[in-house]
Amino acid sequence: MGTILMIGTGKGLFLARSDDDRRSWQVTGPHYAMTAVYAVAIDRRRSVPRLLAGVTSSHFGPTVATSDDLGGSWHEPAQAPVAFPADTGVALERVWQIAPGPASRPERVYIGTQPSALFVSDDGGVSYELVRSLWDHPHRPQWEAGFGGQAIHTVLPRPDDPATVLVAMSTGGVYRSTDGGGSWAPGNTGIRADFLPDPWPEFGQCVHKVARDADDPHRLYAQVHHGVYRSDDDGQSWVSIAAGLPSDFGFPMVAHPRTAGVVWNFPLTADSHRFPPDAKCRVFRSRDAGGSWEPLTAGLPTEPFYPSVLRDAMSVDDEDPAGVYFGTRSGEVYASRDEGDSWSQVVAHLPEVLCVRAARL
Repeated sequence: MGTILMIGTGKGLFLARSDDDRRSWQVTGPHYAMTAVYAVAIDRRRSVPRLLAGVTSSHFGPTVATSDDLGGSWHEPAQAPVAFPADTGVALERVWQIAPGPASRPERVYIGTQPSALFVSDDGGVSYELVRSLWDHPHRPQWEAGFGGQAIHTVLPRPDDPATVLVAMSTGGVYRSTDGGGSWAPGNTGIRADFLPDPWPEFGQCVHKVARDADDPHRLYAQVHHGVYRSDDDGQSWVSIAAGLPSDFGFPMVAHPRTAGVVWNFPLTADSHRFPPDAKCRVFRSRDAGGSWEPLTAGLPTEPFYPSVLRDAMSVDDEDPAGVYFGTRSGEVYASRDEGDSWSQVVAHLPEVLCVRAARL
């Protein structure tokens, strides 16, 4: 059935399909035109893949829509599927992350939101319940908003341990639960926060994205506000792996679906500009868990390039060789069918790309 690529933009959701081993793409949409789609997911744990999209309408507010026919039709519950209980005194602003749970929990889906909260579904993503243990954490009143808002944008269930879940937020840092969400502990040792009076706080770091190594579930990679890091103990402590990159600032971080130590990153210059360094469109890949980095440019624009790539606008599929995808704030989407060695353009002139996800059907 080929490969599907979900593209969430500032003005709707677009779907791209390739039936010829990712050589050419047919793009349809927009679905949910004039909405901001900050989060998408492809849940392949069921016989028919389920597409999920976090949709924010300026008129109707945020919701989560699902499709069980690859975008042919969409379902929205009559009641808001993600809603804060009345006693919290807050309202949902946006869905930033949709993460299917481990294979052992085929109906479990996690949602990360703005304001920073975690919701869980045990009916395949139709309805969600607030994880009160994280919402009631004593650190929560001190979490701050990043430039894009106060949001949980990373949710990483451990594939080999359903009781272990990691979340990351801007601004608050990394938190881990090892008891199925009953309790949460910060996991930020080694991550600097130069914008705080104490650059080595227990929490408060502005983490931009975290990815889990497919071969070693204890190994994680993080792109932070001025920092690129690796953890070898499931997020309890971190070491810098920024050496060899042209900048330690950026947003996305993705890991290979099967091969240990392979990750991709899209660096940007410092806060004042947030352009690709030297105005060059380059994806950087490491094959040794961040020990070294190589720029990947074949097929990418060669003229001066200024658009940025946001935290969820880079993704990998699970094919062999793995495909790598990224979208830009100027509405271009690029794909590599050979793990980044060469690239081609999927589509151009879309609204700003906020998120992408791809999977083999």
